[in-house]
Amino acid sequence: MKPSEREAEFISRTEFEKKKKVEEEKHKKLKAEEKKNLKALHNMRCPKCGMELIEIDYKEIKVDKCSECDGIWLDAGELQTISKLEKTGLDKLFSVFKK
Repeated sequence: MKPSEREAEFISRTEFEKKKKVEEEKHKKLKAEEKKNLKALHNMRCPKCGMELIEIDYKEIKVDKCSECDGIWLDAGELQTISKLEKTGLDKLFSVFKK
């Protein structure tokens, strides 16, 4: 029997909250110095290939684009902001990244 949409959403949210709690515990255990070193190593680096990210500011949305693989990355909340753009605004945003 397949769960309803509400049930699936609840299950997904519950699973996310459990995983987030586990990660929060891990983060608490990391020392401040270790966090600082990790940030220096990974800050503004592509999660896919590790190369540097170029930050592009478009209508107060900061979009990060990889200088190597052309991957596009968003920070927390930016996807929601982009989803509120009208189609013309969205088309203009994507035109920034065309080669």
